[in-house]
Amino acid sequence: MRIDKLLFFLRFAKSRTLAQVWAEAGYIRVNGRRVEKASLPIAIGDVITLPMGEAVVTFKLLSTPVRRGPASEAGLCYQRID
Repeated sequence: MRIDKLLFFLRFAKSRTLAQVWAEAGYIRVNGRRVEKASLPIAIGDVITLPMGEAVVTFKLLSTPVRRGPASEAGLCYQRID
């Protein structure tokens, strides 16, 4: 699954276009590497770091979502790392 689609499905981004902008601007890191393309494939077990307002969110992907569902459903697909 692409990083932009994943962030949209997990409800971190309000739109897929916004997630694409974040990825191409280099704001996101996957497993410590800077992301520069929205088409970067993401696999289960990857650690994703992104800025959310004034905080930094880091999470591990546990499963890939199949749709943009409710927040409770999206929350089951990842584990936040503090």
